[in-house]
Amino acid sequence: MNKGPLLLDDSNLKGWEYVHAHRDAADRWFQELFTGATKGTQRERSDVALVAIGGYGRGELWPYSDLDVILLHRGDPDIAEVADQLWYPVWDRGIKLGHGVFTVEESTELASRELDHATSLLSCRHIAGDFSLCREMREATEAFWTDNAEEMLDRLSERVAQRHFQVSDVAFTIAPQLKEGRGGLRDLHALAWAERAMPGFASVSLSELHNEARLLTEIRVELHRYRGRAGDVLSLDDQDGVAEALGESDSQALMYRLALAARRIAWYSDEAWSRWDRMRKRDSRPVHPVPISAQLELVDAQIELRPEILPNSDELLVLRVAEAAARTGNAIGRRTLESLERHALDLPIPWPEKARDLFAGLFMAGQKAIPVVEDLDHYGLMTRLVPEWAHVRGKPQRNVLHTYSVDRHLVETAASAADLVDDVARPDLLVVGALLHDIGKGLPGDHTEVGMELIGTIATRMGYTRSDVGVLIDLCRHHLLLPDVATRRDISDAGTIRAVAAAVRTEDFLFLLAALTQADSIATGPSAWGSWKAGLLQDLVTRTSHVLAGGEVEEVTPDFPGERLTALMATGERSIVGHRNKLTVVAHDVSGLFGRVSGVLAMSGLEVLDAAAYTDDGQIGMAVCQFVVQEPPSGPVDWDKVTGLVDLALDSRLALTARVTKRAEAYRRYRRRLSAEPARRLVNVDNSISDTATVVDVHAPDTVGLLFRLTKAIGELELDIRSAKVQTLGPEAVDCFYLRDSLGQKIFDEALLKELEMAFFGAMGEDE
Repeated sequence: MNKGPLLLDDSNLKGWEYVHAHRDAADRWFQELFTGATKGTQRERSDVALVAIGGYGRGELWPYSDLDVILLHRGDPDIAEVADQLWYPVWDRGIKLGHGVFTVEESTELASRELDHATSLLSCRHIAGDFSLCREMREATEAFWTDNAEEMLDRLSERVAQRHFQVSDVAFTIAPQLKEGRGGLRDLHALAWAERAMPGFASVSLSELHNEARLLTEIRVELHRYRGRAGDVLSLDDQDGVAEALGESDSQALMYRLALAARRIAWYSDEAWSRWDRMRKRDSRPVHPVPISAQLELVDAQIELRPEILPNSDELLVLRVAEAAARTGNAIGRRTLESLERHALDLPIPWPEKARDLFAGLFMAGQKAIPVVEDLDHYGLMTRLVPEWAHVRGKPQRNVLHTYSVDRHLVETAASAADLVDDVARPDLLVVGALLHDIGKGLPGDHTEVGMELIGTIATRMGYTRSDVGVLIDLCRHHLLLPDVATRRDISDAGTIRAVAAAVRTEDFLFLLAALTQADSIATGPSAWGSWKAGLLQDLVTRTSHVLAGGEVEEVTPDFPGERLTALMATGERSIVGHRNKLTVVAHDVSGLFGRVSGVLAMSGLEVLDAAAYTDDGQIGMAVCQFVVQEPPSGPVDWDKVTGLVDLALDSRLALTARVTKRAEAYRRYRRRLSAEPARRLVNVDNSISDTATVVDVHAPDTVGLLFRLTKAIGELELDIRSAKVQTLGPEAVDCFYLRDSLGQKIFDEALLKELEMAFFGAMGEDE
């Protein structure tokens, strides 16, 4: 056997058919090896057995799986000779082997100490030799697990919780871990092991998950085939090839199926281990129901319908159950969920006020609402409440910025918004607006425009007043306004603040929108929210609020560079200072000053977040530029080294272009794909946003030295950079430049603007 190349080439063998065929091939090879190792010896008769364990024992042998086997014997002192004749041929073929040599007693004793060994023995399967030894091993293993059932389930439960903490969800991750992630194959294995210890514990769950297990098996087999090596992470680079091999229309369709399957596995896994946790916490006294309301009670830490309450007796019963579960932090009982799935009444249209209160109350419970929504979704009750939910359910967001699928992102946003209800006048509109702000992502077209139309229908059906419906629509319309302006516009520009104030109109709506922005960013993922963005957002909200309250925009838009830097410029001396995450350079206005500094930052591996520049048109001819950089994970910036390089660059003693190009080439070798979709290439010019400058937005693939190349292009056309905003969104850089011509005016020359556009596209380079 040489890693089963013939099996790998047989594309007709998929999923379980492949792993079983691979198992059979491995069995035949080991049987030949065993015969050769024992032929002509006493062991040929009755004292040695070769046994498959772990995944190989289960019959799940993937294209590049390890071969896990043990050699059982009855205390033979010369057993090592047989082992060597079995193991070395495997190693000689370059196959990874998990192996051991034991008596039945030794193996059982090891299982009592090591959970991994204990679980691997549950699938022990005879390959060759004395069958009675394998039978004794199986019987000893079964006895060990059933005799220690509670202890083993406790250990399994702890291991599952630890693994879920360490590895992300298969359903929500852009590059899911098919085996160890929550909702992956290992969750199925854990349920099967628990079932062996305590029959009936997970039998129903495992029978319900047959199709999901098949899909994950098919995907993992094709992943091994496509990559040509072992691995369980289905990266963006692998997804197209795996989808094609499985006959999917595209990788989006594959990831959607995988997400739904993983969510079902995760739900059944969570339900089983939560049930076990409740069983372990019970004492010997009988469980007495605790009344929650006239219709609900708490039984064994679960919300249940009281026995006399029929599920079709109240149109609001689904909402009452969900809100009570979230508010109290308890799960909804499975019996109640099944009863509501079959018999619950639809809500009246429009919803009564109590229904709106319960729906908002569900999400105002914050993080406790998330498992409740998962329960509702699992039983089809979420789409009963909001039919449009079906469009976003399980829909992947396939770029590195987003942690979650669309539906989970919406629930996470609403839960995060619950922490901010004290900042707004209408908490109910905040959480409902947060839940619906991306609802348009489930259908073709611009997700904001589609979402506005859907929200108009949903909110009207929910019975909101016309003005409240308008607020919810506007929250969707403007949900990207504040983050875009804060990170991509110069908020010291009076025109910027006036534009935001005109869009939001009132302070109440401004605060609602600010809370939604924060919740949306937090729910998107760690790369979308941080202290830098929080500070920019707060600054923007403060300035806009001042204008909406009747203040003058000039009172809250101080001009860069300010008094201190202006005084420093007046000295005519060069000053290069780096502190924490900010570099400030004051120098004579040499050609391409801004570009030279950005080049040094690029070659130093520093990512620019924000930048501003100012040129003094007086006799001294001084300029100042300031850069805010992302602090590297390795530790504080070595500003002494960076400022020294800036000094050399300003004196034209540094081969900047060559150095930046060299770093870009080195980085390109290790670059990973960050999105299923390629980055946009777009240049947009706007002369209406700012009072004093032409604003140019550039969308381009994010590459090392991009800012340097863009600013170099600006310098070639002798344009001045007043300020710049630099942002990276996954694979895409979104840079904004506030530019003026050589006379300090806005740029209206169409020919010059066309040249600038050409220069920018040239600076973007080719796709990597």
